[in-house]
Amino acid sequence: MIVKYQCVNISSKDPKALVEFYHLKLGIPVIEPDEHYDGVSLGFLKEAPVIVIWDENKWGKSSEGRVNFVFSCDNLDRTYAELSGKGVQLEPPVTAVWGGKELPLADLDGNKILLLEG
Repeated sequence: MIVKYQCVNISSKDPKALVEFYHLKLGIPVIEPDEHYDGVSLGFLKEAPVIVIWDENKWGKSSEGRVNFVFSCDNLDRTYAELSGKGVQLEPPVTAVWGGKELPLADLDGNKILLLEG
């Protein structure tokens, strides 16, 4: 039986740029680095599920569609200002129909990212 959720695999034709986006722009820690940026794990806890970025040029696509990630942050307005200052392309936070604040954006390969406050 299944006992643990391990990771989400995403591939990129430019894995170095994608790793740098998630690590340097969004601030997600690198848990397992790779000098060739192939199989780099990013996450917040070693024993929790991670994002693994693979070299699409070597392994092919990891999925047929885009991936949607949802992260939470402590303050969306401050996070928006920080990400804008780092050159991330995004619109200001919005209030969703359910009443909470959201900050939608996309990574360099078009995977959707949704930041929630809380």
